Amino acid sequence: MFSKILIANRGEIALRILRACREMGIKTVAVHSTADADAMHVRLADESVCIGPPSLAESYLNKAAILSAAMVTGAEAIHPGYGFLSENADFAELVEEHGLVFIGPSPEHIRTMGDKIQAKTTMNRFNVPLVPGSDGALKDIAAAKKVAEEISYPVLIKATAGGGGRGMKVAHTAAELEEAWQVARTEAKMAFGNDEVYMEKYLDKPRHIEIQIMADQHGNVVYLGERDCSLQRRHQKVLEEAMSPALTDEQRQSIGEIASNAMRELGYRNAGTLEFLYQDGHFCFIEMNTRLQVEHPVTEFISGVDLVTEQIRVAAGEKLSVTQADIKLQGHSIECRINAEDPDTFVPNPGKIQVFHAPGGLGVRLDSALYVGYSIPPYYDSMIAKVIVHAPDRASAIARMQRALGEMAIDGVKTTIPLQQKILADKEFQKGDYTIHWLENFIEKNKKV
Repeated sequence: MFSKILIANRGEIALRILRACREMGIKTVAVHSTADADAMHVRLADESVCIGPPSLAESYLNKAAILSAAMVTGAEAIHPGYGFLSENADFAELVEEHGLVFIGPSPEHIRTMGDKIQAKTTMNRFNVPLVPGSDGALKDIAAAKKVAEEISYPVLIKATAGGGGRGMKVAHTAAELEEAWQVARTEAKMAFGNDEVYMEKYLDKPRHIEIQIMADQHGNVVYLGERDCSLQRRHQKVLEEAMSPALTDEQRQSIGEIASNAMRELGYRNAGTLEFLYQDGHFCFIEMNTRLQVEHPVTEFISGVDLVTEQIRVAAGEKLSVTQADIKLQGHSIECRINAEDPDTFVPNPGKIQVFHAPGGLGVRLDSALYVGYSIPPYYDSMIAKVIVHAPDRASAIARMQRALGEMAIDGVKTTIPLQQKILADKEFQKGDYTIHWLENFIEKNKKV
């Protein structure tokens, strides 16, 4: 087992990894920008290294600075968390070339699954169901028109290197296709430096279902149920729950076995999430995240498996601590992401925390790096906390989350707590009757005049 791990991240996920390390008796190294000098993960780590000024390019995306910090402090492994360099195959390679362990999948698998066309081709080889669409990148608008006619409108143009909804445009008719083609390519080029796009059939009422898998270096793979991440705004998740109210136990087992079998065939290692669109009883693979997910706590609650600890154990060459037969999914879990944003306009609202009170009680977990007096910097993602609850059933979990959010107090900045409270009180949500389009319609309907 490792004696020291460098955590190449910030905020609540850096704290999450730090806590797992501490329970395992592993020393930690925090890295931080000058803007994060007073951050909680820096205060609690055994050692800390400043890796640059506030800008991401000069700090948390600075591969050389992070590697230097690891070498100087004698860290044996690097945990990237999520975001930043967590799915950067070049960084994972550099880590290994310097004799360190990257706590994640192999660079090869990060690269393969990070390219959406390669990912779909690979999954097709392992009999994972796909969304109908182009076989690869579209070379020109003529090719796009041909595929659109074959799969029928509406269609979705997507960047091969995309994420977060960038480089993604819908065309409902042939007349809209050319503009969607041009806009998607332009966005993709600006966001990812790659204007390659492909096409998928646009599903009008799908749910976003993702399967959590964990694999070791000895051929063992398990799936830990699914998460329903359909509540999204501009392709960014807002609220997640496990298990999905839309699936039966038979469907859950079927898609879980498909996902884990594919990962076994691939020879995958560490944590990974296969994402699907689900509509009319059918699953369609869309992409894979080769890292820990923001919403991993709901899976930990229903499965009883500590995903971060498993990541570290697997990276150290150990076998998974559980088999598929050991995993018994229990109860229902919900996660609400709390952002420092205006709940009506969604404009980021960084500032100094004047009052902070965390919710508590049975089945309530808070993942956050906030404390009174902390100044939220304006340079990074606006998510400042995750409230996660677990209860015997979905109705109880909703009631528990409503109670927890009612207890939570944050003064000094505006937050999205009021939006989460409105969602939880909505009758359609309470019935589990929603798709990936539901939240944006809900927000539009509840806009303040």
